[in-house]
Amino acid sequence: MTPAGPQGFVPDAQNGRLLRDAFGRFATGVTLVTAAGPEGCTAITANSFSSISMEPPLIMWAPARASARFATFAAAEHFAVHVLARDQADLAWAVARNRDALDHHPLQRNDQGVPVLDRCLARFDCATHALHEAGDHMIVLGRVLRAQLSDGEPLAFFGGQIAGITRG
Repeated sequence: MTPAGPQGFVPDAQNGRLLRDAFGRFATGVTLVTAAGPEGCTAITANSFSSISMEPPLIMWAPARASARFATFAAAEHFAVHVLARDQADLAWAVARNRDALDHHPLQRNDQGVPVLDRCLARFDCATHALHEAGDHMIVLGRVLRAQLSDGEPLAFFGGQIAGITRG
């Protein structure tokens, strides 16, 4: 149970849920990352995405090492990050639960052969720039080779669930 008022704590094995809840207080967008794997398209839902640099154009995301999909992304020379729209929540959850969720979804291939969605708010086609150890995750830096954007409402994540963003 999360406390009603502010509570300080030292992260340890006994309060991992509290730490996860604190991390969840940061609202994020939702992305779907794809790469070409040995068995076709490998996809993962991620909210650990961020822009890093304009020159060179770099982004980052951080897959969990415990994920069954981790090895494909750690070995990938290229990948694509799709920023999802509000009406793509079912797709985000489906990919989060099932590594084969995109098997029957219409996909195209970008110039690097990476499977990509035909629709999203933004897409970044990337070459892997660097990998950095980060505890139980790996930070993947990608050099943006091509980007595209579309209009629409964003899909957001807050407190472990889908959330709305209201424009002011």
